Amino acid sequence: MGLTLFRRLCLLGTVIALCVVVLGAWVRLGDAGLGCPDWPGCYGHLTVGQAVENADAANAAFPERPLEAEKALKEMIHRYLASALGLLIIAIAVVAWMNRRDPAQPLRLPGFLLLLVVFQGLLGMWTVTLLLKPAIVSAHLAGGLATLSLLWWLSLRVDRTTRPSGERRLRTWAAVGLVVLAIQILLGGWTSSNYAALACPDFPTCQNSFWPDMDFKDAFVLWRGLGIDYEGGVLDHPARVAIHYTHRLWGVVTAIVLGLVAWRAVRTGRSRAVRMAGTAVAAVLVTQWVLGPVMVLATLPLELATAHNGVAAVLLLSMVALLRFLWPPPRAL
Repeated sequence: MGLTLFRRLCLLGTVIALCVVVLGAWVRLGDAGLGCPDWPGCYGHLTVGQAVENADAANAAFPERPLEAEKALKEMIHRYLASALGLLIIAIAVVAWMNRRDPAQPLRLPGFLLLLVVFQGLLGMWTVTLLLKPAIVSAHLAGGLATLSLLWWLSLRVDRTTRPSGERRLRTWAAVGLVVLAIQILLGGWTSSNYAALACPDFPTCQNSFWPDMDFKDAFVLWRGLGIDYEGGVLDHPARVAIHYTHRLWGVVTAIVLGLVAWRAVRTGRSRAVRMAGTAVAAVLVTQWVLGPVMVLATLPLELATAHNGVAAVLLLSMVALLRFLWPPPRAL
């Protein structure tokens, strides 16, 4: 019963974490990341309603960023949901500890997950207080997706206790594919946080060229000092083009690698779960490849841009599931 409850809580956490990731993208892409310029409250209040009721005082406290109720509400909904996820992860860690005598009960991963969500809270605070610094925003995205992936990993049940020798090579390919995908997602976060999504408004060319004018030197500077407001971006156009085009080029690499992984999983997987995970990877990969160009050609509508982030998260979940089914642990993690 204890292990069943643990897995159900992890599955619930996966659903909530996915919502938090998608909602975070919606907030970021809707330019509402600084909808509440302080943390953890909003203009010194716990709710947006209270801030609106005291709008004059709120605007006087933050004259450089007047209250916009719609943006503030988006940001606070994201914070409330992220807080609920944090409380659930505490409950997951408690259940894991209470069930520690079960040899199948994971202990180290729930403990690490608890530390990760605490760090995520700090990154959330720094995202606001450091004025949307791209390195912090990208790290916050990475932490959110890591939280999502760990919850999904812990929720999946693997019945096998052996590792078929015929799947060793596939397991290696899946691990490589997961790393390649992680890099692509980070590049996507860097593109978004530097407001470079529309630097290339055409497809498959960029600025009507297959090798446009780009400034790679300035594009990937991780730290530019404190006190800079990054809302709207601070990079010149060639640097933004370099970021966007790098994301596109690595997207081709990602598609090739994940396509091969999915094909091998469907063709050589020894279990139904592995073959189904491979099929899921292929289906979500095709969806993402259709969505990306359509989003660019439609000049980045909020709905499509948010969906692009959400599908990336689902693709990550598909890859995590594939690797999980290929890598049944000999003992609890």
